[in-house]
Amino acid sequence: MSVRLAIGASRVRLLKQLLTEGLILSALGAAGGLLAAYWCRHALVLLLPARSGVAMYLPGEMDGRVMSWSAGICLIVTLIVGLIPAFQTRNFDLAGPLKAESSGVVGVRGRAWMRSGLIVFQVCLSFILLVGAALLLESLEKIRTTSPGFTTTSVVTTGVPLTAAGYDVPQAKVFQDELIDRLNSLPGVESAAFARVKPLDYSTYSSTPIAVDGYQPPIEEQPAIEYNQVSPGYLTTLGIPLLSGREFTRSDDENAPLVAIVNRTMMTRYWGGQDPISRRVQVKGRWARVVGVAADSKYESMRETPRPFFYVPLRQDFVRGPVLNIRTNQPLPSMRAALVREVHALDANLALYEMITLQEQVNRSTSPQLVAVTLVSILGGLALLLAGVGLYGVMSYAVAQSTRELGLRMALGAGAANLLRLVISRGLRLTAGGVLFGAVAALALTRLLGKLLYNVSPYDPRVFGLALAVMTMTALSACLLPAWRAARTDPARVLRD
Repeated sequence: MSVRLAIGASRVRLLKQLLTEGLILSALGAAGGLLAAYWCRHALVLLLPARSGVAMYLPGEMDGRVMSWSAGICLIVTLIVGLIPAFQTRNFDLAGPLKAESSGVVGVRGRAWMRSGLIVFQVCLSFILLVGAALLLESLEKIRTTSPGFTTTSVVTTGVPLTAAGYDVPQAKVFQDELIDRLNSLPGVESAAFARVKPLDYSTYSSTPIAVDGYQPPIEEQPAIEYNQVSPGYLTTLGIPLLSGREFTRSDDENAPLVAIVNRTMMTRYWGGQDPISRRVQVKGRWARVVGVAADSKYESMRETPRPFFYVPLRQDFVRGPVLNIRTNQPLPSMRAALVREVHALDANLALYEMITLQEQVNRSTSPQLVAVTLVSILGGLALLLAGVGLYGVMSYAVAQSTRELGLRMALGAGAANLLRLVISRGLRLTAGGVLFGAVAALALTRLLGKLLYNVSPYDPRVFGLALAVMTMTALSACLLPAWRAARTDPARVLRD
C-alpha cells in the first residue's frame, strides 16, 4: 500500500483494489456455500427416525429467495470488510514503511484494534451458540430419560383398519373381543388392550366440558378436560399404576352405568386430594361414576407438566378403529408375525398398521427437539471454527509483522518460553474479552429458551463452564502454532536483516 501510494495511486484506486479482492474471495466462498447447500439439501431427513426401516421423504429445494438473501448478506459484509482497511489508509505514514519494516504488532494495540474487535465479536457469538446448544442438548437428554409414566420397552402398538375394511359397529365390537381373547392366549403375551389414541401420538384426544360433584369452579374457569376411550386392561398393559379402585371390565359396556377412571392430578384439583371413588363427574352431558384413580403419565408431549386427564370405557364411547397395545416379552418381528396370523384367522382380508414399541414412539415424539439441537450444535461448531480460524489468523499476522520486535526480545535475553507466553497470553486476552461479552449476552438471551427447555435452568453454571472450557481449548489450539513460530525466531538473522 505504501509503495502504491508513493508512486501515485489514489485512495479510490486502493479502495477499488481492496473491494475487488474482497469480492473475489466472497464470490468463491458463496459458490462453495451454494455447492455445499445443494449437496446437503436432503440431509435433514437423516436426523428424523425411520419408520419401519424406511426413511422419511423430505426433499429439499434451493429456494431462490433464500439464495438471494444469502448473496446480499455476503455482498454487504464484503463491502464493510473492504471499506474498513480502505479508511485506515487515510492516515498512512508513507515515510516510515518505505524506510524499514514496522517495529512490531505484538503489544501494539492501536493498529490492531479492528482485527481484535472482530475476534472478540466472533468469540462472543461462538460462546452464545455453544451455551444455547449445550442447554438444548441437556434438555433433550432429560426429556428422553424422563419416565413417561408408562412402560416403553415391553409394549408394542399397532392397529387394524376396521373402518376402512367396511366393518360396522356390531362387527367391530365382535372382532375386537375375539382378537383380544386370541392375543391373551398367546405365549409371551401378558395383556392386550385397545385405546382410541396412543400416548405421544399426533392424534388428538377427545375433550369435553365437565362438572364435578361438590366442586364449584370460579366464574372465569370453564373446566374442559381431555380423555381417552380404552378397553379393559389398558392400564395394566401400558404399566400405568392404579392408585385406587379398579380397572374397567367387560361388564362396563353400553348397557352398564357410565364409569370413569381419573388421574392423580384431576383427583387433586377437583376433589382436594381425597379419594373420589364412587363420586360423580359429568362427561358429555352425562354423569359417570369414578371407579378408579390412575397415576399421572405423559399424554401428548414429554415436556408437558402434569394435568387433569381421565379414561372412559371404549364400549361406552365406541370407536371402530382404535390402537392396539400389546404387553409382551417377545421380539417385535415374532410378535408381529403372531399378530398377523391371529388377525388373518379372523379375517384374511385385513392388514396391520405399522407396529412399533412405545420407546420408538417416545423417540419420534422428541424428534423435533433432536433436529433443533443438531442444527444449533452445527451452527455452534461452525461459529467455533470461525472464531478459531480468525484467532489463528490474527496471531499469525501479528507474529509475522513483529519479527524485529521478537528478535530484539530474544537478543535481550528473552527465552522461547517467554515468547510462547507472550503470544498465547495475547490470544487468551482476546478470548477472555469475547467470553466476557458472550456470557453477559448469553445470560440475557438464554431466557428466551425457557419454553424450549425441560428441567434445565437457562443459567446452568455447568453449561457456562463447559462453554468456557471449549472456548479456552480452541483459543490455545489456535495460538499454539503462531506461538511456536515466534519461539523459533532467529535473533541474529532478524536483526541483521
